[in-house]
Amino acid sequence: MKHREADIIVVGGGHAGAEAAHAAARMGARTVLVTLRLSGIGVMSCNPAIGGLGKGHLVREIDALDGLMARAGDHAGIQFRLLNRRKGPAVQGPRVQADRSRYREFIGAALSAMPGLEILEGEVADLLLRGERVFGVVLAGGEELHARAVVLTAGTFLRGRIHIGRESRSGGRVGDRASLRLAERIADMGFRTGRLKTGTPPRLDGRTIDWDLLEKQPGDPDPTMLSFLSRAPVARQVSCAITHTNPKTHEIIRNNLEFSAMYGGEIEGPGPRYCPSIEDKILRFADKDSHQIFLEPEGLDDSTVYPNGISTSLPAEIQEAYVRSIRGLENARIIQPGYAIEYDYVDPRGLKPSLECRDFPGLFLAGQINGTTGYEEAGAQGLIAGINAALAVSGQEAVTLGRSRAYAGVMIDDLITRGVSEPYRMFTSRAEFRLSLRADNADQRLTRLGIELGCVGEARRRAFEEKMESLSDLTQVLRENSFSPQDTARVGIRSGRSGGRRTAYELLSFPEVSREHILSLVPEARKAPEEIFRQVARDALYANYLSRQEQDMEALRRDEAIRIPEGFDYRSLSGLSNELVEKLSSVRPATLAQAARIEGMTPAALVLLLGRLKRSGRRASA
Repeated sequence: MKHREADIIVVGGGHAGAEAAHAAARMGARTVLVTLRLSGIGVMSCNPAIGGLGKGHLVREIDALDGLMARAGDHAGIQFRLLNRRKGPAVQGPRVQADRSRYREFIGAALSAMPGLEILEGEVADLLLRGERVFGVVLAGGEELHARAVVLTAGTFLRGRIHIGRESRSGGRVGDRASLRLAERIADMGFRTGRLKTGTPPRLDGRTIDWDLLEKQPGDPDPTMLSFLSRAPVARQVSCAITHTNPKTHEIIRNNLEFSAMYGGEIEGPGPRYCPSIEDKILRFADKDSHQIFLEPEGLDDSTVYPNGISTSLPAEIQEAYVRSIRGLENARIIQPGYAIEYDYVDPRGLKPSLECRDFPGLFLAGQINGTTGYEEAGAQGLIAGINAALAVSGQEAVTLGRSRAYAGVMIDDLITRGVSEPYRMFTSRAEFRLSLRADNADQRLTRLGIELGCVGEARRRAFEEKMESLSDLTQVLRENSFSPQDTARVGIRSGRSGGRRTAYELLSFPEVSREHILSLVPEARKAPEEIFRQVARDALYANYLSRQEQDMEALRRDEAIRIPEGFDYRSLSGLSNELVEKLSSVRPATLAQAARIEGMTPAALVLLLGRLKRSGRRASA
């Protein structure tokens, strides 16, 4: 049979697939991206926004490694907001309201222009195996594509099923068919799978909303961009609006819960706890008589509005009734009813930290197929899978971003160690080292690594090196100049008269110290651009905390360095409970640190494991 050859095949053109394909091609791998519809590449299937708390950190990390999401968001951004602006930089998250069309066009153009990347419209129906190794795919028409690695990013398409009330139909999302044959193949291969659910709200015609009745939500006057390469918005900026449900809304929903697919028994998979449907909210927060709704325009030339906060699987006529009970929406027309979608996912505990399947070498999984929810989580996984697939086909070691280095590392470690019982969403609270894993310093943490891996282009490399040089120069100047309490008092800094001299860098960590204070003390610092000064100030703010956190990070890195052999026999360890033997044998942690994070792991069990590993190491080196 005739077949085509490539280095890497990426299946799926969503956020994970786009990042995976672009990353693999950037690293010189001949890559084929297979997608059901060319027009579906880069589509924002759910809300028209990128970033947020935790999610914004992931977007910045994607950008630091020269991925697409942040630049696409900035190109399409019609409202920019920095969430948690009043809190410290460690928990601030940039967010962009995007024009769907502009976002999709940017992603499509970037992929089409990428050398070494071919985009193919088609359905992947089967995976090709040689023994346990995956070496390609079979399209629905029978054509074979051979490759040395396959990245599978199936999103919500594996046995996807759309629910609106009691109506149910097969589909990966509205307007797209589900992937049934591939789902059957995955089941036949013995993967542990489950079902998850997500949902969307009804889309509204903005021309039928009474905007004058509603509270406006403008963007920030000083926009914070997603990408380190962006300087200012390029699209016209707009305001969103805020409204609320009310007791009448709740009564309509409560009286019709039996018709909801979620509560009528049609859906078996759990939904995202942190993005509940309006039915969930009414039941779980029965004491509340109001829930906030953000009315988010979907584009500059599109009248569609996304009412963030009322996702549902109620029948269309019930959706219309409850929408029209809401202030400002009394005459609103529904363009597309909200719906729930249920789909298969693969238990991510069967993956290596590289996102390669342990049991099927050559196959990488990324995105919602691993049990996550959200564009940002999918994009970060796609990027890491694409990089590691490219490293694999060139005979290089996989790269692992540990918990101390990146939010993407936290997410992947959570997935492969703990698995999921509901769609996984990133939060800043998941990161133990969030003081150092800030959105503002993602490039300082990761871009040098990206340059070494070969996934960072020349333009970003130059910009990064210029920035690092400027940061180093300013930091050195500020550390070379020290001042007494009398000196600082003369420029208005109330640091007290006790204590010794402090460097200008140390003074920057004081919350009341401004840029003007420092410039009064160190005039030569005026040479630094304002953004460079702000970044040095952020670094200075956390410097004292980070020195203490570094001890914890070093302890984690020591444990990460203690590798557990791939075929380690946990049953040979006397003293381990049967439950822990089963969990360890199932998860097969790659390091001692990963073993420590398995639910139910005890200090005594870790001591047993560490002792055996040390003895094995001594024998191996003897």
